[in-house]
Amino acid sequence: MTTAVRAAIVAVLIVVTVTLQVSIFSHFSISGVVPDLALLVVIAAALVRGPSYAALVGFFAGLVLDLAPPADHTAGRWALSFVIVGYLTGMVRADGETTIPGTVFLVASGAFIGTSIFALTGLVLREPGVDVGGALQVLPVAVGYDLLLMPLVIPLVLLLFRRLEPAERW
Repeated sequence: MTTAVRAAIVAVLIVVTVTLQVSIFSHFSISGVVPDLALLVVIAAALVRGPSYAALVGFFAGLVLDLAPPADHTAGRWALSFVIVGYLTGMVRADGETTIPGTVFLVASGAFIGTSIFALTGLVLREPGVDVGGALQVLPVAVGYDLLLMPLVIPLVLLLFRRLEPAERW
């Protein structure tokens, strides 16, 4: 399989994931928080391919999410969050095999870090409606949603990434 075909498959995965997240899953929002399917794709990329690949997938997934309607924030905030989460998760994964409890920890910490960075950049940029109290209320919901969807999303995306190209040795 050529690199262009693999990149096209990942691009389609990102677009489909973001489309589901902003359309169908937006009906299940709690306090304005929807399940972050794009973040789960980035974490799966980190688990299979490592930090560099996950940071790249995170950038594009975050950018698509930043630009997808009804985006009401400064473009680039999700991209920055996903790049950092993808890189950090890939670095932790590079240290050894990840078990099921380890994957649960990585998803929970990735959701926490990603949502925190998004909220902090909103505070720094003085986005309307972003405050510390609201961010503290959103964090547990975001982490809970991602943990709830993890058993459904992560195995499927891991399988896809493994089929596209086997994991690199670090």
